[in-house]
Amino acid sequence: MNIATLTYLVPVAGVLALLYAYTRAKWVGKQDPGNELMVEISDAIAEGARAFLRQEYRVLFIFVIIVAALLAFANSSQPGSSWMIAVSFIVGAFCSALAGFVGMTVATKANVRTTQAARTGLAPALNVAFSGGLVMGLSVVGLGVLGLGSLFIAYDSMTVWDITKIVGVISGFSLGASSIALFARVGGGIYTKAADVGADLAGKVYEGIPEDDPRNPATIADNVGDNVGDVAGMGADLFESYVGSIIGTMVLGTAFISVPAMTSSTYGELSPVLLPLVLAGVGILVSILGSFFVKTKEGGNPQHALNIGEFGAAGFMAVLSYFIITMMLPESWSAVSFNGNSFDYTAMGVFYAVLIGLAAGTIIGLVTEYYTATDKGPVIGIARQSVTGSATNIIAGLGVGMFSTGIPAVVLALSIIGAFSFAGLYGIAIAAVGMLSVTGIQLAVDAYGPISDNAGGIAEMAKLPAEVRERTDKLDAVGNTTAAIGKGFAIASAALTALGLFAAFMQQANVKNIDVADPKILAGLLLGAMLPYVFSAMAMGAVGRAAADMIREVGRQFAEIPGLREGTAKPDSKRCVEISTNAAIREMVLPGLLAILVPVAIGFIDKNMLGGLLAGVTVSGVLFAIFQSNAGGAWDNAKKMIESGITIDGVKHGKGSEAHKAAVVGDTVGDPFKDTSGPSLNILIKLIAVVALVIAPLIA
Repeated sequence: MNIATLTYLVPVAGVLALLYAYTRAKWVGKQDPGNELMVEISDAIAEGARAFLRQEYRVLFIFVIIVAALLAFANSSQPGSSWMIAVSFIVGAFCSALAGFVGMTVATKANVRTTQAARTGLAPALNVAFSGGLVMGLSVVGLGVLGLGSLFIAYDSMTVWDITKIVGVISGFSLGASSIALFARVGGGIYTKAADVGADLAGKVYEGIPEDDPRNPATIADNVGDNVGDVAGMGADLFESYVGSIIGTMVLGTAFISVPAMTSSTYGELSPVLLPLVLAGVGILVSILGSFFVKTKEGGNPQHALNIGEFGAAGFMAVLSYFIITMMLPESWSAVSFNGNSFDYTAMGVFYAVLIGLAAGTIIGLVTEYYTATDKGPVIGIARQSVTGSATNIIAGLGVGMFSTGIPAVVLALSIIGAFSFAGLYGIAIAAVGMLSVTGIQLAVDAYGPISDNAGGIAEMAKLPAEVRERTDKLDAVGNTTAAIGKGFAIASAALTALGLFAAFMQQANVKNIDVADPKILAGLLLGAMLPYVFSAMAMGAVGRAAADMIREVGRQFAEIPGLREGTAKPDSKRCVEISTNAAIREMVLPGLLAILVPVAIGFIDKNMLGGLLAGVTVSGVLFAIFQSNAGGAWDNAKKMIESGITIDGVKHGKGSEAHKAAVVGDTVGDPFKDTSGPSLNILIKLIAVVALVIAPLIA
């Protein structure tokens, strides 16, 4: 097999992912959606989700056109770039938006069918929910690999550019993906938490009615939010990490062009550039294979089934990576890195870096599970502290979130040192590719969570038998853990991806090193460390304002609609959907502009100062994201523990108890932590790094 054949096989893997996603989507659509009331509720959720995406994409369309025009103008006369970077940007934005739309559309079909399947048993319900999530996962990796592979082939065949210029122009794809991801994550996060916080406080605390009670007009908006925030938003987040890690590694791979050992290897000097694309393509096949192992018997543990599929895929990928890397790269070669230092590279060193990435993602996922799972000490401790009130619950949750940054930080530090020692900066970047190579099944497991959550809400609103809600609650409890693991994985991948992009920026901008004794670099560090806090404050403030509007609207409806409290009248759910939608669209603009304009402004002041900014925002953002995501997840599951009934010091506490009310307050505080500002920081640090990489030819 020659290099040309290998190049064309990459987008074929993307097509296979999309074809398999299509077959799973068709299968989900053929499942029984249940009775008329269930279909009515599901249709309302689907319409609310579509309405939000329509408004969001209208705004983003204008943004994409403006930024594409600016990119084309700024790069048209640059010898190291081209106006076609705008084409890459548009294609990246389109692929990211399309992946989110497809995944969310199927998720809103899978939710009611999961509910109906739960009337039969737990095993069929798991199958439907996971299949819905798998469509999201495979759409992300399929469109990512298809888009990148097709652009590479097109630019390579249509132009006489050298490989460095081709890869630089393709980096616009990552910027397009990052831009959509930021707005999807921030907008979706504001939407979902405004609805969730409003529904929880107005329903459970103020009106004293159960979660997902059909009398609560904010319930539909809450279920819509699960899809636009946790499905479309998470999909866009990992799409960005996925393509960003590949592009960062491709840029660093260009440093090996014309190295004698590389030019004489089996696939020639393009091998290190194409390696991340090939690994991603094989990762698609492995993710599809792993999905066949996600099965459980009636009465079995859904978490165990999901773990077999996810960790099994990672194991397969580790084995296949060895053969791919040793086949594509020479046994050893020496090269001078961009900062003038010589480094002896080996194929096995690159393989070890990939293993480090796979291991780091798995370990951080397991650590996240420990700090957020209902049967582990941290969450049990928060539940116990809830007995003495809201204040002690919040203090305990903050402590868990802060403490949970320790092990992930150590794992990431060791991963960076290990990957660098084996394969230099290229090793750090390829470690991120290794971590994200099984994104297809990782995202499927993550998207399974909100589908199961929606299924439980539909069961409650449709007043189905208690055993149905028990089964969906079992799926949802596992979904909370998988969502927390997914967020941990997303944060870890963001850290390594950002570092890979950072190294690529330094190479492209000819930044030799970052000297913290330089006042400009130190100033950049401080500004970068500040950005995650200001960004989070904007997101949290937006959720608070929108939730307050939601609470007032729910209170108004209970006061003004005769028979609503008694259950003889229907609430005006559309009004609550409008409140969340309008708030999300309005509030997502400023944080998005902050992430794009700040690195551009700093970069044109001083490229070394921009390097300091990247270092500051990466370190600060990663730790702050872990803190917020884990604290929010722990608060959420502490509330669920109490709702299921827990005995503390001989006294049983359950729904409606004082401990439960305190836990609801903690969960409400944690909601924007784990679903809005925390996950959005992943995208902030990657987007700033991608912006720096794209403008590098302009400031070099």
